[in-house]
Amino acid sequence: MEESHKKILQRNRTNLVRDLDPSNLYDGLLEKGVFTQDMIDEIKSSGTRRDQARQLVRDLETRGSRAFPLFLECLQETGQHRLAELLQDGAPAVQIQPATPTQVVRPVVQPLPVSPPMDVDKQRKDDVPVYPIQRPSTTPSPSPEREYIRPRPTGRTRRDSIQSYKMDANPCGHCLIINNVEFEPKTDLSNRKGSNIDCDKLERRFKALNFIVEVKTNLKQKQIKHGLSALSKKDHSQYDCCVVIILSHGTEVNHNRFPGAVYGVDGQHVPVQHITNYLNGQHCPSLQGKPKLFFIQACGGGEKDTGFEVSPDEVEPSIGGADDQTDAIPMSSSSDSLSTSDELDARATLPTPSDILVSYSTFPGYVSWRDTQSGSWYVETLDRILDENAATDDLVTILMMVNNEVSQNSANGLYKQMPGSFNFLRKRLYFQTQA
Repeated sequence: MEESHKKILQRNRTNLVRDLDPSNLYDGLLEKGVFTQDMIDEIKSSGTRRDQARQLVRDLETRGSRAFPLFLECLQETGQHRLAELLQDGAPAVQIQPATPTQVVRPVVQPLPVSPPMDVDKQRKDDVPVYPIQRPSTTPSPSPEREYIRPRPTGRTRRDSIQSYKMDANPCGHCLIINNVEFEPKTDLSNRKGSNIDCDKLERRFKALNFIVEVKTNLKQKQIKHGLSALSKKDHSQYDCCVVIILSHGTEVNHNRFPGAVYGVDGQHVPVQHITNYLNGQHCPSLQGKPKLFFIQACGGGEKDTGFEVSPDEVEPSIGGADDQTDAIPMSSSSDSLSTSDELDARATLPTPSDILVSYSTFPGYVSWRDTQSGSWYVETLDRILDENAATDDLVTILMMVNNEVSQNSANGLYKQMPGSFNFLRKRLYFQTQA
């Protein structure tokens, strides 16, 4: 969209949010190709009429040079003439041209010689011809994303990829922890005993990883949104990463793409897909191309996973002593009779924007477990594995280690838990660690 049209929308955002009726526009915007059906479904799921209007205006700015005049046409066609006149005032005239297909030029791919696998190393040293990647003849403009090839550290060997995210800013970035423990009685949601232990562990851990950590406790729905909005409005230009950690009750919600939501202490929920949207490239430009990490320990009802039988060789015993049994209790006569120190946790969801990773304490739709004395299985394991492996392993590898260890636990000798992450990062991510 033309910069002048963006400024007109931004200047009139208050009037649009207050007066726009999005429901009358959806058919026209879809028919004219301004939005896809998925985008319209996502706008509809954003909440009230005002929320939908706000999201529609935000999304409109990303839809190319034809979006603004087509939006004006839709306003006129649906009788919203006052808003159309308001936006036309001072707007340069635009002639709508039909979209023309872009010719796709496919590069010619030359095959490499085929050789037995055992000869690969030898041929690399000798006579294998190397075919350079074909690139356009014009010099491309520098990418706004900062490429970073991590130098190999001395001492312990670190497995580096060709590309990894730049993670050497000091401090590395902001880390917001929302810790909801005490819920209002009217919500019928139990207090989350043991969550403060999780919060303390993660606060110390991310401070050790050189993040600016801010902890907010017992937030209502609007306060959660306000905290995320404030984080998105910060200038992250001098930082390399941003982290959001949410410890709360969770639930499933009606959705067009991504299930799951977390509760405020007032019993009102915030969809996880909206949580991630606060920091995506559209709403937080200073984090474009930088990793945005979300860790969700959300407790709530759901299916209990009883697991399945495997060979003894597939099960690795936990390392340590008697304390490892804190979350695993003996089988009782009733499979639904749980230890008073074990409580249910988490449903989850996933986002799609690039450079985002969302890690959840459990597989979507299933419960996870939290011990009221030592904290949740997920956070306890994540904290320890970060401590032991952040100096040598990237984040995705670390999360696989967490998955494996948590999957070995059992509650009541019966119930299992499987954490998971939805990874939309484009490079490896190594945290800063002390030498």
